[in-house]
Amino acid sequence: MKAVYWAATLIAAALLIPFALSNREPVSLGLWPLPFFVDLPLYLLVLLLLLAGFVIGASTTWIGGRRKRRELRRGRRRVEVLERELTAARSQLGHPAGPGKSGVPA
Repeated sequence: MKAVYWAATLIAAALLIPFALSNREPVSLGLWPLPFFVDLPLYLLVLLLLLAGFVIGASTTWIGGRRKRRELRRGRRRVEVLERELTAARSQLGHPAGPGKSGVPA
């Protein structure tokens, strides 16, 4: 897995470094209702926009998975409650079987 990570990192660096070196011209960025402009290199503008897209996509995905995470949390709590009830029932019956053991004779 580390090899895949490093391979992807090297490929990204091999693409981004020449891009940044060949696009160093300053561009003037202005947002319409605001009265000021910002001069920054073109590569920085493109990389900032890519980063913003990544953050927006990741946060949208995280928010979209909220329902699934809630269901998993409820399921884990329910399993814990049922395991405690099973342990209590086994202790009342005098069965020495612990979790994972069925206690049924073969």
